[in-house]
This record gives sequence, C-alpha cells and structure tokens, in this order.
Amino acid sequence: MHLVTGGAGFIGSHLVDALISAGKKVRVLDNFSSGRMEFLEGHSKDDLEIVVCDLLDPSGVDDAMKGIDTVHHLAANPDIRLGVQVTDTDLKQGTIATYNILESMRKSGVSKISFSSSSAIYGEADEMPTSERYGPVLPISLYGASKLASESLISAWSGTFGITAWIHRFANIVGSRGTHGVIYDFVHKLRNDNTRLEVLGDGRQEKSYMDVQDTVNAMLHVIGMHDDGVSLYNLGTDQTVSVSTIARIVVESTGLADVKIEYTGGDRGWAGDVPRTWLDVEKLKSTGFQPKMTSEEAVRGCAENLISEIGI
Repeated sequence: MHLVTGGAGFIGSHLVDALISAGKKVRVLDNFSSGRMEFLEGHSKDDLEIVVCDLLDPSGVDDAMKGIDTVHHLAANPDIRLGVQVTDTDLKQGTIATYNILESMRKSGVSKISFSSSSAIYGEADEMPTSERYGPVLPISLYGASKLASESLISAWSGTFGITAWIHRFANIVGSRGTHGVIYDFVHKLRNDNTRLEVLGDGRQEKSYMDVQDTVNAMLHVIGMHDDGVSLYNLGTDQTVSVSTIARIVVESTGLADVKIEYTGGDRGWAGDVPRTWLDVEKLKSTGFQPKMTSEEAVRGCAENLISEIGI
C-alpha cells in the first residue's frame, strides 16, 4: 500500500488518481487544512483509505504507517507568503512533519520515500538554468529553508538507516484543483474587480512552470528509474514565463476587455520571493521523460481551468 501525505491537496490528489489508475492501493493522510475531500471523490473504498490526521501527531502518523510499502510525502504549508507572518509555520509543517514521517518509517520498517521538494531551495542562484549540482544552496524563504532541511533529514536517514529516497525539486506546478499561486490570485482578483488587475512587483519576475499531470507522471517515472540510495531530480520544463506574461494570459483567457494591469513595483512580489527561477531539467530528460506541455502552455491551461471552475 502507498501512503500519500497531503493526498487531498492540489498535487497530492492528482498523484492519488495516478497511483490508483496504476492498480495501487492508497492511504491518504491529510489534516484538510488546505486539502479538499472533493478532490478524492470517485474512488472506491477498496482502492482508497482516508485518514484525517496532522503530521505533528506522531501517534497518528504511526497508526497510518502500518502496512505501508512506499511513502509519498507531499504535505506542507502550500503558501510561501504565510511563513512571513507566522514564522514557525514551515518549521512545523515542513521540517518537523518530515522528521515525524521518517521516524515513523524507521519504527515501522518502511524503507521507501518519495519527497516533494522545491526550486525554492536554490534561493537566488547565480547559475541559470540551475542544475541539481548547483551549490551552495542558500534559500531566501522560510519555506525553502524547510524543504532543504527536509532533504537533509531524508539524506541522513538514507545514510544511517538505509532507506531509499527520491527527491523531486519542483518548478512552479500549475493545473486543475489549484488553490493558491499567482494564477489563482489573478483569476480571483479579476472575479472581484473585472476592470483592473494588480500585479505584485514589477512583472519581470520569471520562473519555470510545469503542468500538474506532467509533474505526477515525472515523479512516477523517476521512482521507476532507481531503487536504492537517494535520487535527486529537478522537475520542470525548459522554459520560463514572466509574471507580466501570466497577467496577459489570464486576462486573455477571461475574455474581458479594457482590463488595466497595475504593478506595485519592486523586483519581487513579497519577502522571500525569488525574482528568477529557471531549472535545468537535462537530468530528467536524460531518463527519457519529456513533459507534454511547455511552461506557457501549462500556465494557459491552468488559467482556463480555473476560470471555468469559478466563473468570471
């Protein structure tokens, strides 16, 4: 059986779909702070078990770990900006939660973990595109720091206790069921006021994007490539998209006319925001994996899905 932490969330629920489609039995562990039960609808009780539990509850995690073969650890604070306001958010929901998962694995004899990390660990990298070999990595957000700390714990668990681990450093992942992020923010801003769109920063922020279906397929592809030690991959596309381009795509997708795009100024949207992220994905491509969507196609598809879901 596969355990998916954060399985009721954006990426996690898509991973649950893919695992069940592949004939796997899945147990979801989620506290539903941001996950949604409707994201898991359509699966039978024979294929899917849902456990409502917080990863900060070690006894609850231990109970959920029984009978598990592989852990897919996606649960985390989904909003980087929240860490600026409540500074222990990422420490608890990221690093300590990961420790609790790893310790429960050790006690239960579970030896495989797939971990969803982030490009945020690179901070303001000097190398563009940024490869997995880049270092030293110096994150500038509390979210990025928690992901890097979690990677270190996983690596240490592998070296000390012999677990197998796959670490996925995500680009910005977009698609259906999204509940946060720049596209989500833009769509909701236009829903509230269809005459203007406020853009945080100067619009020149530029990042790698990847469609959520491509992301899940890449995760499962990588897991199938290695079966020992720690495997580390950037997951993304070859391209980047600027925030100003995203604003234009969202406005075009709504069909609204005469929307005034206004910029707040500055080179970043919030404290801890990395102005430019561009992942080197040659290592992923060398395994034979090729995403179906470019960054811009993923952004446009996400915008169209969100607009269809909420209506404008």
